[in-house]
Parts: sequence; C-alpha cells; structure tokens
Amino acid sequence: MRKIWFKKYTLQFKFDAGTSRGVMRTRDSWFVFIQSEVGKTGIGECAPLPGLSSDSLEQMETKLQHISETGAQIPENFPSIRFGIEMAEKDLQMGGKRILFPSNFTNGSTGIPINGLVWMGDFEFMQKQVKEKISAGFTCVKFKIGAIDFEKELDLIRQVRKEFSARDIEIRVDANGAFKPEEALEKLKRLSDYNLHSIEQPIRQNQWEQMAMLCEKTPLPIALDEELIGIQNIDQKAKLLSEIKPQYIILKPSLLGGFAASEAWIKLAENSNIGWWVTSALESNIGLNAIAQWTYTLKNPMPQGLGTGQLFTNNFDSPLYIDKGELYHNSLSNWDLSKLM
Repeated sequence: MRKIWFKKYTLQFKFDAGTSRGVMRTRDSWFVFIQSEVGKTGIGECAPLPGLSSDSLEQMETKLQHISETGAQIPENFPSIRFGIEMAEKDLQMGGKRILFPSNFTNGSTGIPINGLVWMGDFEFMQKQVKEKISAGFTCVKFKIGAIDFEKELDLIRQVRKEFSARDIEIRVDANGAFKPEEALEKLKRLSDYNLHSIEQPIRQNQWEQMAMLCEKTPLPIALDEELIGIQNIDQKAKLLSEIKPQYIILKPSLLGGFAASEAWIKLAENSNIGWWVTSALESNIGLNAIAQWTYTLKNPMPQGLGTGQLFTNNFDSPLYIDKGELYHNSLSNWDLSKLM
C-alpha cells in the first residue's frame, strides 16, 4: 500500500527580496512524499506565495493532512498542492531519483538560457546586482520595478542601455501590478525608449478592460503573469486571452496548478499567436529542478525565469548550477536532502 506524508520547510532569503508587494525574508514550502509498495519515494513541492497564490495558506496543512490520510481529491483552489502531488507522482513514476523528464538537460550536455533577476532595493543595491549579472555572463536581465522612485528606475535602465545595446543585453521589467491604470500607458511609453523586451503585469490583475486597452495601445510588449492565477476553467482561460490579447503570458506551474494546467495555457496562447515563457515562483531546488526539466522539454528558445535557486541560505544541495547565463544539471552531482528528512 502506498504511503503519503508531508513536511513543512522554511527557506531563508540571503537578502531582503523586494517586490512592489513588499519585502520577503522567508518563504514556506510544504513537501509531499509518496512512497510505493517497494519503498521508492517521489517528492513534490507545494510552494504557495503569500498575497499571490489562490491557495489559502491557513488551510495548507489541514488540506495536506486530509489528502495524506484519505487520498482525497485535491481541490482546484489549491493549485500549489495540485502541482506538488503531480510532481511527486511523476518523480515516483520515474524511480524516485529526481529525474522527472530525462533529456539532454538532465544528462548535463545542454543548458537552459535564463534571465538574471535584479531585485528591488535602493539604487546602489540594484546597480550592484546589474553589474554582477552582466559580469556573470547573462545576456538577459530582468528588473523588478515599481517600489522605488520611477525616475531612479528609469535612470538605472538608462545606464545599462548606455553601455549595452539591445543586441548585447535583453532587458525585461516586472512591475508586479504596481502602476495605476491612469498612469500606466505614459510609463510604458517612457520605458519603451530603452528598447526593452517586455513588461510583466503593469497593472493589478482582474482589470481586464484596462489591461486590454494597454495591450492594444502599448509601445512595449506586455506579459501577463498574476493575471493567470486562480483561473482553472479552460473556457475562462480562453476568454481571458481573447479579451485582453496580451503579447506574452508567463507560466508559473506552482501557482497555476502544475504541468498539465500550464500546458493548457500554452496551447491556447499558441493558437492565438501569443508568446510565452516559464518562470519559477521562489521554490526550493526541488521544485526548481522539476520545473526546469519540464521547461526543457517544451523547446522554447527564449530565456526562461529559472534563476532563483541561489536566493536562499538553506536551500538543498542539488545538481543544478548556473554558468554564463544558462541553467545546467550536473549528472555527476548528487542531491543532499538531509535538511528535509
């Protein structure tokens, strides 16, 4: 008989991770273990984000306890649990070795291009991060914006553009919904002066009419991120894309309900000529590993948002590493999950 159990784990950030929604110093994940009759164990990560996920964080342990005791179905309004169990099932199916999707990525011969993430903070802190990312070989840099003075953020982007053209460094920005609808278009126009690749979620989600207007008039491609969260019904997904008509969507499997749910978004987007890429959502290396392996199978050549494994002081040692702006999986390196066991 199979056994299912779970364990909570708190990840500690190496620095104050700032977004327009506030500063994070820790984040909680719940790990699901599914053990087969022959003793093999698959591990999945449920990683809801406070203030962003549609999961109720107060009910996470109650739901996981109920599922582990009864084998009950996972409710749709807990996408991070759906993803964690989907991940654990896939890991178990493949032998419980953390190789969910065997490929040239998992055998170490090919990397995945990723963006270098620049977190919000004061001007000097953001400037330092930019220099570090470019020195490390990243050719795509993503700025979190919307928390400090907009003029200072523009100045930082201006400095990068003075030194590096759009051919040398691709710049993406993520506003996390920080702009007010009445000011957003003007800010997009000013940002577009610097040949940016795109902006994520310029205004708060659930303002479809205003977002559709922005996507129609924007001089800068818009990518929907938070806008997708909480929408499980396929007809609603199709309605959102047809009404807003974004240039891109961004897929976070932890927040969307897993691989299958994310692939449904991809199919709808491609049918409407909407671009897409994948990002992690501040999971540990366990969740990041699964997302990266799945992402590689999708064969999207754009830089993906998978560079978050180095953010925590107490992450799990894993085969993942970054070299010259690409994420790799060292097939000769082992996992160390002793902190979790």
